[in-house]
Amino acid sequence: MKEEKRKIQLTGGSTFTISLPIKWAREAGVKQGDELSFVQRSDNSLVLTPLRDKEERLKHAELVLSEKESFEGNFRYLIAHYLVGYDVVKLLSPGGFEAEERKRIKDEVRKRLIGMEVVGESSKEIVLKSFLKYEDFTLHDAIQSMSEIIMSMLEDAISALEKGDQNRAKDVIERDNEIDRFYLLIVRQLKAAISDPELAKKIEVSRQRDSLGYRIIVKNMERMGDHVESIARNSMMMSPAVGIKSIKEIGTRTENLFTKTLASLSNMNIVKANEAIRDANKLSEEVEEINGRILAEQWRATDKIHALSIMESLGRIARYCEDIAEVTINMGITVAGEPEF
Repeated sequence: MKEEKRKIQLTGGSTFTISLPIKWAREAGVKQGDELSFVQRSDNSLVLTPLRDKEERLKHAELVLSEKESFEGNFRYLIAHYLVGYDVVKLLSPGGFEAEERKRIKDEVRKRLIGMEVVGESSKEIVLKSFLKYEDFTLHDAIQSMSEIIMSMLEDAISALEKGDQNRAKDVIERDNEIDRFYLLIVRQLKAAISDPELAKKIEVSRQRDSLGYRIIVKNMERMGDHVESIARNSMMMSPAVGIKSIKEIGTRTENLFTKTLASLSNMNIVKANEAIRDANKLSEEVEEINGRILAEQWRATDKIHALSIMESLGRIARYCEDIAEVTINMGITVAGEPEF
């Protein structure tokens, strides 16, 4: 609705009153006798929200699965509904669900969408409901869990490369699914926080611009997970006899860079973030030098290809650390009088 102005009235000599725009009231479903919640923000503006029963506050959606789309294509539509905050999603299949398709949907929902569970089903529908309570798992908790998984994956990927451990490399590949789950959860949280100041406070997001910053950060972390997975896959295809001392050294330094970057983010320490950027630039330069040495080695062509792919992934992870550190600096600068949620 367009901006409207209302004059404050004095009622009974001690109470200020103001009328509500009828268009807003109708769209919000507000009627006589309903209660409204007022939340004062740091800039003295008020957020007005109609109070609803818990079930009434749930956001419902129906998603008709297209027979022209692949399974992944349809599942992307479901992910989009999850990200924008729908609490209940009813999946509809005009031709009915085959047993195998039904099982795959349930498996993928449990594997990829944190908090979503199947609560009802029939021959032509599957009902999903989110049981996630944002306040029980803050944004910082989610980022911490995500970062710990990435760090352990990176350590194991380098170890698998050094020892030629195929099983450890496979385990790293499987753990990338956990990174994707946390990424989707955090995006859902951030989208919800933008329109709900009280929720923003509960998940510990204090300013609107921080939502964008964290969105960029977790996307970079999700891409890191993809590159760690790539390192593990390439390590499985390299000859055991190939010397990888220099690759291991860069891998260890990448781990240290990631640790420093996360520490600067956790404390909003712009000095440490600047140090991380310098370290990332230096590491990227050394990756290029080692690439030249790999090309000069007397290795099989396939081993060189996989080694260079690993080095490329380590270089990309360094660049993602640089991006996170830059966002940390931007978020670490305060603005006098800046409104908070």
